[in-house]
Amino acid sequence: MTVATGAAERAAASGLLGRLNETLPQPLAPEWAAACEGVPRHLFLPDLVWLGDDLVPCDRRKDPEGWLRAAYTDAPVVTQLNDGADPGDGERWPSCSASAPGIVFAMLDLLGVRDGHRVLEIGTGTGWNAGLLAHRLGPDLVTTVEVDPALAERATANLRAAGLAPRVVTGDAAEPDALDVCHDLDRLLATCSVRSVPPGWVARVKPGGVLLLPWETPWLCYGLVRLVAASDGSAAGRFHPRSAFMLLRGQRTDLRIFRDVVRDDHVPDERSTALPPWSVAGDDWAAQFALGLQLPDVWWTWHEGPGVDGVSARLWLATTDATSWAAVDWDGETAERFTVWEHGDRRLWREVEAAYRWWRSQSRPGPERFGLTVEPDGRHALWLQTPDRPLPQWGHG
Repeated sequence: MTVATGAAERAAASGLLGRLNETLPQPLAPEWAAACEGVPRHLFLPDLVWLGDDLVPCDRRKDPEGWLRAAYTDAPVVTQLNDGADPGDGERWPSCSASAPGIVFAMLDLLGVRDGHRVLEIGTGTGWNAGLLAHRLGPDLVTTVEVDPALAERATANLRAAGLAPRVVTGDAAEPDALDVCHDLDRLLATCSVRSVPPGWVARVKPGGVLLLPWETPWLCYGLVRLVAASDGSAAGRFHPRSAFMLLRGQRTDLRIFRDVVRDDHVPDERSTALPPWSVAGDDWAAQFALGLQLPDVWWTWHEGPGVDGVSARLWLATTDATSWAAVDWDGETAERFTVWEHGDRRLWREVEAAYRWWRSQSRPGPERFGLTVEPDGRHALWLQTPDRPLPQWGHG
């Protein structure tokens, strides 16, 4: 069905559809174009949203034109901060958003749904993605799971306002019991990123069915993995170079270098390196993606102007268990040698150097050359090009 909206909303939605048809690799399939028109995005946004990396507030009641423009721009719109808690004067961070429409429809195309397919979505959020699926397939074939009760309630209301009623389940999809209502799925789609595929997800999908999951490592939040379920209970497939989604809540880590890792009594070892820190933590997302797969428990953060004599910028590395760390200093001038400090059982910068050398030795592969197999017992195996070429896992034996 198509929901009646005002002239301004119809014009904005039509403009978005036109831009998507111009910017996506190929125009939207007729079924998805109809869903884009029939499930207005603005119906799924709260009056107060936040825009851009700086989380600039945009209130429909104060700036209706700016709000409507944000609703139909091909960009994400943050719809919840701090899991719904009032941040007050403290740190603000996004905990729910309406994803950029271009990414939404690219993922729906990659999901490859067909008439009659039964689909589970994990991460209802605003409900717009579930609404698009319900418009395409019919509400009886779509189930969506949301861990946040307030978001689930709001999404249900949004879907009703759009004239759609897929099944909305409130629960933690990382817990197998939350998915008891879902069996023999043709497709499983997550709209939150994962660092590992939770137990039970593959088992819900019938052989030949597809799981499409945004991927994240502590090193980099980037990419999708498309897995095809097999009859033996495993699933395998390749990564794809797009998307960055909020992490599944049960897989979050909250770590700070000076709060959780570095201590005053630590005495690190000193050495030097010729590997520029920005080569592995800069603008080369292919390098970052490859390092994240090889170092699945290592994260990094930049410290500009650390207040240390002769140091312009410092790259910190640490393990997610906060037992080992490293720092690489740049003096602001020299680009040939850098000072390295390492503490803990693991020599993290040596591991980074080895991972980077391996990536270069393989002709600098991008995400699309890497793959993942989830075994029937839940073990994960990462590989390059084919499953018989496993990736090195530094620091893990």
